[in-house]
Amino acid sequence: MRCLALGCLLAMGMAGSAAVFKQPATAGNQMLLPQMPLHDPYILAYAPTKTYYLYTSNVPSLTQMRRIGTMVYASQDLKHWTVPKVVFTVLEGFWAEQGGWALEVHAYKGRFYLLTTLHNDKKTLPQELPLGHETYMRGTIIAVSDSPDGPFVPMKSDGPIPPANFMTVDGTLYVDRAGKPWMVYAHEWLQVTDGKMEAVPLKDDLTAAAGDPISLFKASDAPWINEQALPTTAGARYVTDGPELYRTKDGHLLMLWSSYEQLNDKVPGSHYLQTVARSESGELKGPWVQLAPLVRQDSGHGMLFRTFDGQLMMVLHRPFRGARGKLYEMRDGGDHLEVVRERWDLDGDNR
Repeated sequence: MRCLALGCLLAMGMAGSAAVFKQPATAGNQMLLPQMPLHDPYILAYAPTKTYYLYTSNVPSLTQMRRIGTMVYASQDLKHWTVPKVVFTVLEGFWAEQGGWALEVHAYKGRFYLLTTLHNDKKTLPQELPLGHETYMRGTIIAVSDSPDGPFVPMKSDGPIPPANFMTVDGTLYVDRAGKPWMVYAHEWLQVTDGKMEAVPLKDDLTAAAGDPISLFKASDAPWINEQALPTTAGARYVTDGPELYRTKDGHLLMLWSSYEQLNDKVPGSHYLQTVARSESGELKGPWVQLAPLVRQDSGHGMLFRTFDGQLMMVLHRPFRGARGKLYEMRDGGDHLEVVRERWDLDGDNR
């Protein structure tokens, strides 16, 4: 989740951006992807009921719930979706009451765990360099439920799972080959200039961190990022967003992530994209090699899932502002991922 330029409010949460969306016309209880506000979408395929759950930030005009939180759409066919319902809200007095970005829900040891990023702009944090803007407490929490339908209850109330003095975003759950859980997250360029991917070990019950973070890679490691990665009057910034880990059929460990690139000198501004990296060791510690981007077109924050007939799919949002969900068939290439095709028959829009 990111504003496109420093001229917009970097602290803008989804509640603010959601105000531009109007209640769409629906056929009964059904919606189509072009009608559905979807920033940072995440799909959980729940086999017992053959239901796809599509999680995103709460949009008050759709749910009538005027709080930061998470809503979910549901579908049996990836095309027709129910009107969303709220499955998590941030209660008054919590350590942070802003944000609600980058939703994920994972099945783990018989329960369901929601990860979402919150922030509190009144609790300032130090910066590595004076970048000309404020940094403040931001990070990912974990909430738990016995059902993918929620409700989800936070497991930790005094701060995020990553270190509270780090400004972080977009935490994802990863369980390594030894069965040890980790949270992988983006350490914000707002605080460190060159955004990083980091990981912190978790307690087995996911209630808190179980050790110190490790660094995985920097945004500037990507060879396609140039000096115009995110141009500002203060110089270039390098952004890390939206990590998700995937173990391939051949045992390679890949990480989906997103950033910005400058297309060329004639196209002003920055452009969001979906890319991927590969661990040379096959383990979280890396070292990580940056592969070619998967999707451009102001697209990103992609997440993988499998359909009930076994097809590997990716969901992402496009464009960055006024985002809608886009679905892609993917191929597991063993040591890389390939886009097979965009499913325009499902997302209903070829923008």
